Amino acid sequence: MGFTGTFSFVLTWWGLLLASGLDSTIFFFLPFGTDALVVYLAARHGGSFWLYPLLTTGGSAAGAALTFWMGVRLGEHQLARFVPERRLAWLKHRVSKAGATALGLVALLPPPFPMTAFVLTSGALDVDRTRFFGALIAARGIRFGLEAWLARRYGEGVLQVMESDQFLWVIGAFLVIAVVGTAVSLVAIWRRTRRRG
Repeated sequence: MGFTGTFSFVLTWWGLLLASGLDSTIFFFLPFGTDALVVYLAARHGGSFWLYPLLTTGGSAAGAALTFWMGVRLGEHQLARFVPERRLAWLKHRVSKAGATALGLVALLPPPFPMTAFVLTSGALDVDRTRFFGALIAARGIRFGLEAWLARRYGEGVLQVMESDQFLWVIGAFLVIAVVGTAVSLVAIWRRTRRRG
């Protein structure tokens, strides 16, 4: 079974939309998963390469909006239920020093930058939503748009690499990391919530 057969459940526009939304929530851990999907789909369907950055940016913004809203509802005093305390002090310092636009632009940064924890903290500290999400959407659009354009330009070579057996093993390893990382995140949140609840 090839690459498309193994991962056919996510290699669609709705799979990309769902993955990008989940990747922007505090509960899921999908390092580079959304980027890989954008690259593959843009290389595979070069004529509609422009569609995938739009879908990914929309899904990412929706997931980030949910995370931001959770931060607003939690408030600063309950952030430690979802963010480890050693990271929380650093996040609060960064959010309080930077402007809303600068905070939104961190969406350009790849993992392991703690983007979802950053969005959650921004919501809890009542960052200006319009500027924050304007910058976040622009940053995600640039990042995914550039990936899609490069994938379209070098599509044949990209597909040869991504459809190779070796790459399947790499993707399989990332899926295992994603599942384990998501489970660890959920267990850690549950423990912190239980301890403080």
